[in-house]
Amino acid sequence: MTASKKTGGLAGVTAGSTALCTVGKEGAGLTYRGYDIYDLADNASFEEVAYLLTHGKLPNPAELAAYIARLKTLRGLPEKLRQVLEMIPANAHPMDVQRTGVSFLGNIEPEGDFSNQVAVADRLLACLPSMLLYWHRFHQDRTRIETETDDDSVAGHFLHLLHDKPPSERHRKCLDTTLILYAEHEFNASTFAGRVITGTLSDMHSAITGAIGALRGPLHGGANEAAMALIEKFSSADEATAGVLGMLARKELIMGFGHRVYTTSDPRNAVNKRMSKMLANEAGDMTLYDVSEAVEKVMWDEKKLFANADFFAASVYHFMGIPTYLFTPIFVCSRITGWTAHVMEQRANNKLIRPAADYIGPGLQKFVPIDERK
Repeated sequence: MTASKKTGGLAGVTAGSTALCTVGKEGAGLTYRGYDIYDLADNASFEEVAYLLTHGKLPNPAELAAYIARLKTLRGLPEKLRQVLEMIPANAHPMDVQRTGVSFLGNIEPEGDFSNQVAVADRLLACLPSMLLYWHRFHQDRTRIETETDDDSVAGHFLHLLHDKPPSERHRKCLDTTLILYAEHEFNASTFAGRVITGTLSDMHSAITGAIGALRGPLHGGANEAAMALIEKFSSADEATAGVLGMLARKELIMGFGHRVYTTSDPRNAVNKRMSKMLANEAGDMTLYDVSEAVEKVMWDEKKLFANADFFAASVYHFMGIPTYLFTPIFVCSRITGWTAHVMEQRANNKLIRPAADYIGPGLQKFVPIDERK
């Protein structure tokens, strides 16, 4: 781990190397294994991207068909896991549901030898939507759903379980695209947490459980939920403009803007914004989109802060009928691909991750026996 200067939050610190992703590099932007995010969002499926991250190359038609078929066989949940999901309270945070589900799955389906890592990665990718939506439907509808659908995509599977019917192709494709955009993002907080755990030679389930815990925090994964709460406050673009100006004057925190790595724009935002407008047109109600665009303009005009990937993703998910409290867990259903790829990469050239710290406490002190202390 190297840095040119001491800095808070490890900003500017190089903590390792990766062949998986570039973020904000001059002339490169956001790429997965050398492929531009715009090319992938426009032309690939999420399953192709998942295969790319896991196996280091895009699949050929036969490899993709076999991969999809394998994932479809891994969507079912063991009875003991279903029982655990039913015991998790209805008012639990869905990220806690996923964290608990992955941890418990590691007990009943342990990774064992690390030679099984690809199988574990495939299993988690296939069954994370099943865990989340089994819990959701059990507590919302009092229904014990079957989680093995015949949908050929993770996006279709997710929306099918949520709405109890296959989704429209447009909705499936939009969710598929957001999964691509969220799949990988270099050494972000959750990925780094997972790599730190992996560096101790722990199992993949432990690493992913830790990564989910890191993503749960609102400074990392919850901005799309906060963005939805914000834009739902306003009934028009004019009201949004006045409202956000007031929030800025009161120095209130507005989530969904700026980024720790990007300096001028988040390349994922343009894709989500385009889908938000398309879905608003389909719904015949442009209010949420117009409000979002007004907020985006105020934040740029007043603070030179750009919308990040989370901001327009909020309205995209809303238009597909996804409850707001499930927004961040969708992030997990996508980022599991990047996380597991980082686990494998860390293991391939492992060193324990143990940075130093600058001590700022008191100097050496003499111990005082208890009966002499005042």
